[in-house]
Amino acid sequence: MSEVRSPMAGLVVKVATVVGAELHVGDTVVIIESMKLEIPVEATTSGRVTEVMVTEGDFVEEANVLVVVD
Repeated sequence: MSEVRSPMAGLVVKVATVVGAELHVGDTVVIIESMKLEIPVEATTSGRVTEVMVTEGDFVEEANVLVVVD
């Protein structure tokens, strides 16, 4: 099991994956808006999404878990 974490604080503007989706390293899983920039957060490991911890409109802090991959 691994976790994709937020690299910075910001607003979740798009969740680009769902539970059950197959991810590969480099796939965008969430887009966060911070300082008026949209930052794509990419998968750091391959596997199947087992949990999506955020929804669009959520505010996240640095290091918050966004997605769990198994």
